[in-house]
Amino acid sequence: MKFCPKCGNIMLPDKKRGVFVCRKCGYEEPLDLETASKYKITQKIKHDREDIPVIEQDVATLPKVKITCPKCGNDEAYWWELQTRAGDEPSTIFYRCTKCGYTWRGYE
Repeated sequence: MKFCPKCGNIMLPDKKRGVFVCRKCGYEEPLDLETASKYKITQKIKHDREDIPVIEQDVATLPKVKITCPKCGNDEAYWWELQTRAGDEPSTIFYRCTKCGYTWRGYE
């Protein structure tokens, strides 16, 4: 990793032109073409599964509601609410069956 001596921003290799370039201030510095193969730009993208909600509290402390489980037909489930989209949209209600543990979203 190379940093710009003028502004301190990370400099990126431009292998076509043979230089390091600062995207912030435009400063350029020569890039040794022999070591250019060691430099590569990567980006890790983490994909969270949307069908498995995260519960950060003990299920036993969650409130219960009378609702039919679509998997086993049990008539009671725990429920909680999460803001899964933008703040100006309604939150999503999740249910977890007290009998089989199946979790689903409530669409209302």
